Formats: sequence, structure tokens, C-alpha cells
Amino acid sequence: MPTKVIMPKLGESVVEGTVINWLKNEGDPVEEFESILEVESAKVNTEIPSPAAGTLLRILVPAGETVAANTVIAWIGEPGEEIPAEDSKLPPSEQVKPAEQQSQALPAVQTAPHAELEAVPMDDNNQVPAGRDRDLGFISPVVAKIASENKVDLTKVKGTGQGGRISKKDILGFIEKRKTSRVEEEAAAWETPGEGDLFRPAELQFPERFASKAASAETAKPTARNLPQSSLPQAGGHLIPHTNIRRRIAEHMQMSKRTSPHVTSVMEANMLNVSLHRDKNKQLFANQGVHLTFTAYFVAATAQALQKTPMVNSSWTDEGILVKNAINIGIATSLGEEGLIVPVIKNADSYSLIGIARQVNSLGEKARNHALVPDDVVDATFTITNHGTAGSLFATPIINQPQAGILGVGLIQKRAVVIADAIAIRPMVYLSLSFDHRILDGSSADGFLAEVVKILENWN
Repeated sequence: MPTKVIMPKLGESVVEGTVINWLKNEGDPVEEFESILEVESAKVNTEIPSPAAGTLLRILVPAGETVAANTVIAWIGEPGEEIPAEDSKLPPSEQVKPAEQQSQALPAVQTAPHAELEAVPMDDNNQVPAGRDRDLGFISPVVAKIASENKVDLTKVKGTGQGGRISKKDILGFIEKRKTSRVEEEAAAWETPGEGDLFRPAELQFPERFASKAASAETAKPTARNLPQSSLPQAGGHLIPHTNIRRRIAEHMQMSKRTSPHVTSVMEANMLNVSLHRDKNKQLFANQGVHLTFTAYFVAATAQALQKTPMVNSSWTDEGILVKNAINIGIATSLGEEGLIVPVIKNADSYSLIGIARQVNSLGEKARNHALVPDDVVDATFTITNHGTAGSLFATPIINQPQAGILGVGLIQKRAVVIADAIAIRPMVYLSLSFDHRILDGSSADGFLAEVVKILENWN
């Protein structure tokens, strides 16, 4: 009897998943525990193994579709086996007979046009072998498929995954980088509209001819609409396709702005005591394998402040304001050009400073290595975003729904401040709280933010 392939429940609070792509086509043979598809859930991608050996008889959920956990998404069995009609997405009259299934098999993934790239050792079927390689380590079926279709020598790809493993991101970045370098090599500057000298204004090509006209030109500049079309600068540019993560971020941020009336309050905190404490203890923490960062102090202070102002640790519902029992703090983490993800420290108020620092280290490392699982990024009740790492002083972050607020942490920098009627130099930081005005008013929101400032400034 055929075996069902179901959408797995990838976490306690994860109720659905999106099929990113199928690694096998209908009619392909599969081995038990071999990866057959890639699923995204809570912005985390996971390869799903086959529950049985046999043939992939029918794919019920195509790439790009989102379904609930425990939904039947495919069938595996022996060639010619009948698929139960009640479990198929098609009505009985439209069932495809087993003989037709293999002839109608669809490709699981659309790939980039073929290019003449470096060759890679292949097996008898012209496929890059998946599994463990003596020199490269573990090669996932996704990476193997992409490498085979694009003729990539995996020994030239630098892996950034755990233990140097080559991830999907690594190989796609390698291919894209080489495409760019090939374009730059093949397209001479003068053949590229908007970039070569032939398309530059004459004033830039021959400045000496126009030096005497500079003054008069400054007083009588023609407007863009009066210029001949040929003399207007060429726009150019290239299209970067949206990733699934980027689409999810866009949808979630737009939804949040439509959902909550956002208000932002900003306060300043003196970080002298925190800085002194960190300098005194970072080596002690390091001896225990923990890197002590300022993030741990902000998480600890936030957790304590949420205990004292529980309304900030809540969500809006039509029936009333739901105040959460657990204090689960999400930390916005950049994934570079891919976007960002928010790993969560569950029950943050139950940890000591070293415990929080250890959690920050662990989740940050997992995020960088794309090793997060769905349970790592769900159930946050409040979020912190440290935009100061890029030099920003303060910001107005967007609330991570369905939470009541988000704390923005700016750059810590030494500034002149007045203390006891005297000017002093202190490490200062701006803290911004964006809050849902349906839940919190200015007084209650500022009370929480003032509590965070108080805890940081009186750290001992």
C-alpha cells in the first residue's frame, strides 16, 4: 500500500509549512530517509526525508503552496500502485493513472540558464553525489542538485555552514558571483549604457573644453524636462528576485503597520556601570566558554522591566488584552542580504546574566550557520532590535505582531553629559520603544522604558 508523505509539525507552536521546492520529481525512485523536499516554516528552511523507499507516485502540494501541518502532500509506493482517491487533491474523475504519472512528471525546481562553468566530478547519471564526501564533508541533496545542474566544482565553493558545510546559500552565492564576474569581463565599459565614457556628459569627458562655461552654466541650468532625451542619464540597474524570507518580512511589516497604531518614545541611558561590569567579568565569562556582549545586559534589563510592567508583555485580541505569563524575548538578527530572523530566548526572566549571554551566543551562532529550527523563532512576547551595530543612534522599529512593543537599541558612544552640574564624558545609548497605542498609553509605555533605563544605569 502506498505511503503518505505529510507536512511535518516542525515545532510545538508551528501549525503550517510552505513547500519551497521538491528535490524529486514524480516517478523518481527514492530511498528511505533521503531528502525529497525543502519546507519553510517560521522563516526556517528544513529538508524533509522520505518516510519510505519506493517511487514518488504523486506530488499533491506544489512548490510555493502553504498547507497546515499533518496535511498529506505526496504519495510514495511501488510503480503502478493505486492512490486512494479520498486522500488525493484531485476528484476521482481527474485521477491520473499510474502509467500516466511518470510521463506527466514535472520538474521540481526551475534553475538558472545553463552556463559554461567549471566541471565537478559526477556519477554515472551526471549528478553530483549527495552524502558525505571525504574532502567536502556532508553534501545535501539540494546542494548536489544545484551543483550538478550548473556544473559547479564544489571544491571551489567555500562553505559557511556548521563545520565548513556547503549550504544552499553558499553555492547560490558562488554561482551569482561568477555570473557577475563573467558579465564584467565580457561587457566592455563602452558597451554598457549609462556606464561607459560614450554615455557620460561631455563636461565629464573633456573638462578643459567646458571650464570657461562653468560660471554661466551655474546661473542658467536647463531642467531635466527641457533636455534632449539622449542627454538624460541612463537608469540601468538589475533585478534581484525576492527570496521567501524577504517576502515574509515585507508581508509581516506591512501587516503590522496596518494593524497597530504605532507610537515611538525615546530615552537615553548612561551605560557606565554596565561597561565597568562587563570589563570586569568578560574574561571570567570567557573562561566558561561564554562571550559577554552588551546584548545580554539589554535582554536582562528588559526581562526585569517586563516583570514590573506586565502590560507591555501582552497582545491585543478582540475580547481583551492578553497578558502573557511567559517572558520570551526575541532578538532581531541580521542574515545579511537575505533579511533578518528573530530567534527567541524562552523564559528570559529565569536566567542569570551568564545564562542569558550563553543563550545569546548559542542562538546567534545557529542563526549565522542557518541551523535554527522553527521552535527557535516562535512564541516571542517582546522583541529587541540592536540597530546600533551599524552605527544608528536611534530608530522607530516596527512592532513584531502580535506583540505590544519592540525596543530599539542604538549605538553606544561616549558623549558629554551634565552630571551634578558638571560636564562629564559617559558611554551613552538611545533606547526607543515602539508600542501599540491600543494597548499602551504614553504613561505606561514610558514607565516601562524608564524602568529599563533605571536597571541599566544602576547595574552592579
